[in-house]
Amino acid sequence: MMFVSLFFLFLLMDGASSKENCSYQDVLNHLNLNYNNKLFYMTRPVINYTTVTEVNLDLLLYAILEMKEKEQLFVPYVWITMWWNNDYISWNPDEFCGISSLSVPTEIMWKPDLTIEETIEKDSAPPSPYVTITSRGNVELTNDQVLVSTCRMQVYRFPFDTQSCNLTFKSFIHSDEEIKLVYYGNSSAATEESRELMRTQSEWLFINITVTSQTIQYYSFNQTLVIYTINMKRRSALYIVNFLLPIVFFLCLDLASFLISDSGGEKLSFKITVLLAVTVMQLILNDILPSSSNRIPLIATYCIGIFALMMLSLLESVFVMYLTEKDNAPQDNETDEDLKLSEDKRDKTRPEREVNKLSHSTSGCDVSPIKTPSEMLPVAKEVRDGNIQQMKVSLANDELSQLIKTLTLHLSSRKEEAKPGYWTRVAKRINNAFFLFYFSVASLFLIYMFFKWVQ
Repeated sequence: MMFVSLFFLFLLMDGASSKENCSYQDVLNHLNLNYNNKLFYMTRPVINYTTVTEVNLDLLLYAILEMKEKEQLFVPYVWITMWWNNDYISWNPDEFCGISSLSVPTEIMWKPDLTIEETIEKDSAPPSPYVTITSRGNVELTNDQVLVSTCRMQVYRFPFDTQSCNLTFKSFIHSDEEIKLVYYGNSSAATEESRELMRTQSEWLFINITVTSQTIQYYSFNQTLVIYTINMKRRSALYIVNFLLPIVFFLCLDLASFLISDSGGEKLSFKITVLLAVTVMQLILNDILPSSSNRIPLIATYCIGIFALMMLSLLESVFVMYLTEKDNAPQDNETDEDLKLSEDKRDKTRPEREVNKLSHSTSGCDVSPIKTPSEMLPVAKEVRDGNIQQMKVSLANDELSQLIKTLTLHLSSRKEEAKPGYWTRVAKRINNAFFLFYFSVASLFLIYMFFKWVQ
């Protein structure tokens, strides 16, 4: 009995020592897996060439880094995991202290030649240097990549647009008889896991990921494609505040310009300034939207429509000012001519009045009776003083009369100016009618654009 107990104790100690001495290298030696063994990386790892290698694929979206509308590029940061079966890898974990998986360099293992059709730039980050192998023969490869891919963007409803960008996985040269792609899980699982992992979304709001599989004929054989469609919606608040509302404010300023008088050039210069401001906004929009869009975006229609309304308003102001000037120009000429004629008439009649006054005073002296020289001196002096005083009074009366006539002419001309002429009245009616038309059309246009955007 003592001998049997010692024997079992020896076995237990031997098993414990064997567990302590287990290593990954023992597994590699058992598999004969090393850099010199080309069996594991030269060809597709199947014992029978007719066996199809099934490659499982899983993609998770970690971040939306950038969307370039002008170049139509989509830049996501994704985690890609793929795994397949290698017929030459298998071991019993119980024989190697329970080791069921280990990592080996990617150079000594065969990997499927998968590519993403939409990628236009190779990821600058180095790929994962290791793959994980399991005791059942599964080989798993995980990579995180920053993809620069093409994306056909639909900017018709910009900035209230929703974009869908595809990432299509396929094999370079293998057909479905050699490699078959299978996506892991479903769209809901991919969406939930991506939403949990999401770190940044830039100006976009992640909606979901849909996964589909498609078989196409490529030359003389069929290939299976796995398509991940990433759906996202643009955050439009910043564009509303910085672009759409300022243009509406410019339109309101243009409507307010109808309160400015048409007599001066302030109204015209104000309208031109507002029109140039809208032109600057259009140039900014041109740097954002792609030129290859099949349909004119609604925001371009919005800018062009408001620009056309402001242009029409500017032309109406020019026409109204032309009519007003046409009515005012003849009245100014007539007023100047009347003032000139009155001044000429005053200059001609003044000498005649002075001569008549002198003759009248002389005739008054001749009627008096003949007196002696000594008697005539005081009388002549009095007559002379009286004539001078009379001439001063007469000149003062003439100047007062002329001043009254000038004031009367001036008041009459002001009265004629206060009364609008024919073309001024026509221009005012046109201006009022155009304001109603302008306000109605602008309101209907804004309502139409609102419903087109929100539908």
